[in-house]
Amino acid sequence: MSRYTGNRKWKGEVALGCLLGLFLLLAVLCFTAYPGVRFSGYLSLCLAGLCLAFLAIGRWAESSHTGGIVRRVLLLLLAAGLLLFAAVEGLLLSKGHQENDALPADAVIVLGAGVNGETPSLILRSRVTKAAEYLRAHPETPAILSGGQGPGEEISEAECMRRELTRQGIPESRLHLEEKSTSTAENFACSRELLRELDLDPATARIAVITSDFHVFRACMIARRAGLTTFSVPARTDWVLLNANYYVREFFALGKTLLFD
Repeated sequence: MSRYTGNRKWKGEVALGCLLGLFLLLAVLCFTAYPGVRFSGYLSLCLAGLCLAFLAIGRWAESSHTGGIVRRVLLLLLAAGLLLFAAVEGLLLSKGHQENDALPADAVIVLGAGVNGETPSLILRSRVTKAAEYLRAHPETPAILSGGQGPGEEISEAECMRRELTRQGIPESRLHLEEKSTSTAENFACSRELLRELDLDPATARIAVITSDFHVFRACMIARRAGLTTFSVPARTDWVLLNANYYVREFFALGKTLLFD
C-alpha cells in the first residue's frame, strides 16, 4: 500500500513538472513568436508559478498533516475555479456565436479596438468588416463609430474605422464619429449623446452593437447599465490563437467589471 502511494506521489510530481515546463515554453512563445498574445504569456507564467507552488505543497504534505489539509483545500479551490472558468467560457462562446445579422436596428454602434499608427489591428479590422456587411444589408441604418485615440495610435479608432468603411463603399454620411471614449463604458456613455443628435431616444432606440465575439456578453451588459436596448452582431477573428487569447482574457475582464465597475 505504501509503495503504491509513493508511486502516485511521484507520478503527480512528474505531471506537475511537465506542466511547469509546458507553461514556461508557452510563455516564451507568446512573448517572442506571437507578440499579439502577451496576455497568454503572463497567464502562462502565473500557471507555471502555480505548478511550483503545488510541488512545494506536495513535499510539505508528505511530512506534515497540516500540509495535507492545505493541499486538499487548494485542490478543491482549483477544481471550483476550473468549473467556474468552464461555465463562463461556455456562456461567452454561446453569446459570441449568435447570428443576429438579419435583425433591424435604429442605429449601429461599432466599438473600437487597437490601431497601429493608422492601420487597424486584426481585431479592429474584423469589426469593420462585420460593420460593412451589416450596413450594406441595412442601407437606412446610421452607424456610430466609437473609439478615442490611445498610445501608439496616430488617429482615433473612430477615424480609422471611418476610413476603412468608406473604402468598402459605405457612404460617409451614414458614419458618425465618437472620438472621446477610452473604455467600453465610455463607448456607450458618449454614444448616447450622438444618438440624441440622430433624433433617437437612447431609452427606446434599438441598437445593434458590433464588437468581437469574445467581447459580446460584457459589452451588452455594460450597454444595459448605460440604459441602452441592444442586441449584438459578433465579429469573428480568423486567427484562432489570437481569438483564444482574448476569450481567456475576457474571463478576467468580466470578473473585474462585475466586482469593481
